[in-house]
Formats: sequence, C-alpha cells, structure tokens
Amino acid sequence: MTRSTDHYQPQVSHPLSGKKILITRSREHASRFAALLREHGAEPIEVPTIQSVPPRSWEPLDHALAAIRTYDWLIFTSVTGVQAFFARFDAHGGQFTKLQGLNVCAIGPATANALRARGIEVDVMPHEYRAEAIVESLSTLPIAGKHLLIPRAAVARDVLPQALAACGARVDVVEAYRTVLPSDSLAPDTRKLIAQGAIDVVTFTSSSTVTNFVTLMGEAGLPQLLRAAVIACIGPITADTARSYGLAPTIVSDEYTIPGLARAIVGYYEGIQKTVLSHEG
Repeated sequence: MTRSTDHYQPQVSHPLSGKKILITRSREHASRFAALLREHGAEPIEVPTIQSVPPRSWEPLDHALAAIRTYDWLIFTSVTGVQAFFARFDAHGGQFTKLQGLNVCAIGPATANALRARGIEVDVMPHEYRAEAIVESLSTLPIAGKHLLIPRAAVARDVLPQALAACGARVDVVEAYRTVLPSDSLAPDTRKLIAQGAIDVVTFTSSSTVTNFVTLMGEAGLPQLLRAAVIACIGPITADTARSYGLAPTIVSDEYTIPGLARAIVGYYEGIQKTVLSHEG
C-alpha cells in the first residue's frame, strides 16, 4: 500500500535554524533586526550596548534651531539624529514652514524614511550609506559658500564635516544626542553563553557597538573568548573597528543597512548548507 503524499509538506530547513545570534544594537532599535533573523530560524539574543540620551547641553542645537533659516542644507547621518532633532524642534514649537526651502541629505534609506514620516522630502541620498559617500554626492553640487547643519551624536567621525569644509562649505556640527553604555546590557545568562562558546554569531551595527561591547566584556582575552563565533559587521568601517580590538569579521555586508546585514548572515549560512549538501551528494 502506497502512502498518499497529497498533503505531505516537506520540512523546510531555515539557514539560521538554532543559531544563537547576539544583537548589540540599542534596545529601541533591536526588535526589527531580531525579527528579520527570527524569520530564518535564528534565536536572537539582545545585548544593547548603546543608549541614546540628551546632549550635555541643548544650547548649540537650540542656537541652530533659532537660526534655521540661515542654513542651506540639513544633513542627517542616522535615524536617531532625525528623532533627536525633531524632538527638540517640536519642543520649541517648531513650524514646518521654517524648514521649507532647505535642502535635505540623508545617509541611507532608514534615515530617509524617518524624514519622510515627518513630511520632509530628501534631496540627496548617496548610493553608499556612509559619510564618504555623502561627500561624493554633495561635492558634485554647488556647495561652496553654502551653510550646512549636521545634527548628530556627540562622538562621531570628523570625515564628513572636514571634507565638506574643504569643498568650501560653512559647516556647523551640533550635538543632538549622546550614546552611552546602558547599565543593564549584559544579563548573567548571556555572559554565561558567551563564556561557554555557545554564541554562533555576534553582530555589530556601528563602531560604537563594537567599542561598548568590548567595554562590557573586557578587552583582554575577548578574541579568544569569541573564537568559535562568527563576527558579522554592517560595513567596512565597523569591521575595521572590530579588527582594531583583535576580532576577525567573517561577514561584512555590502549594503550598510540592517536588512542588508541580515541578508549577508543568511547568505553566509546558505553557502555552508550548499557546501555540506554537495559533499553529501
């Protein structure tokens, strides 16, 4: 007697099945990344290494907001920068008309979407989502003599403002927020999993997440502690920061976005699956 296969559903093997993946993003931004990984069978473990807090002083940003009509360009390098800028803008009874006529640049699609959600049109978004690409995009425009405002984190690379100033622009960088190390980042159970070598992938989505994770864990012996884990970084700058601490990234996404990093991790394990199947065949 032959068993009917009319309703038989073959078991789907997800590429990340059973993989324990550390997410070092901030708590408020980790859920989307976790959901993307979970779709492919992963077991995400959130270890928030950064937390956004107000700047030490609002004065520089308040001064820039009061003079907002003197600027030609607004440049945003993160979703958090958009949120912090408009929170303060709204707190001062900001009127949308004050922003009309300003050109707006966003570093990538997530930042652009955060601006569009506020009704702000994005004039420039570079093909690569990093500071150097912003410079490449804006340097093709007549920005010499133009007044540019960059509201961003207290600690950030100086590549962008320095390069734009070299193009003849007047650049104001104001602190819109700070990133600090959360006090409750690393649960004892998570630390135990790391110590046991039970973590499959450690993900880093910015240089700050690398630095703060190293601070949480202690730099001494960390490369040895993570020797069995795959290190996955959102792009070359984050990867270089990881290398500076002795960590060796295996996965570096070509697209510097959270979906891009998720796809890179999935692709890596799909490649392993195919290799195993070909050897078994």
